[in-house]
Amino acid sequence: MMCSLINMNLIGNILWIIFGGFITAIEYLVAGVLMCLTIVGIPFGIQSFKLAVAGLFPFGKEVKNNENTGSGMSTLLNVLWILLGGFWITLTHLILGLALCVTIIGIPFGLQHFKLMKLSFTPFGYDFD
Repeated sequence: MMCSLINMNLIGNILWIIFGGFITAIEYLVAGVLMCLTIVGIPFGIQSFKLAVAGLFPFGKEVKNNENTGSGMSTLLNVLWILLGGFWITLTHLILGLALCVTIIGIPFGLQHFKLMKLSFTPFGYDFD
């Protein structure tokens, strides 16, 4: 049973990469590099790198709280993230997730977009494990 689950996650991740996951991950990587060019942008760049990994291999992973969840600093950084573009990233994942869920075949991929939507809206205080 566990072996078949691992195989399904592997197949899901391969299909995800082929049908847009690779492009999404590259976009997050480029954004992360650009944000890391300034000292102030480094925390946001690190979160973009986290989203790049999540966007590349979403099947078999979960969004989990880390030790900074709900802290004042993570809340402040999340508010800045939302105002500086996180809202639009989240909206993109929502639209893609809804569009994919229209077909039966697209439902697993739509659910992955909803998972990424949660992480892309408030990435500070969460890990992708």
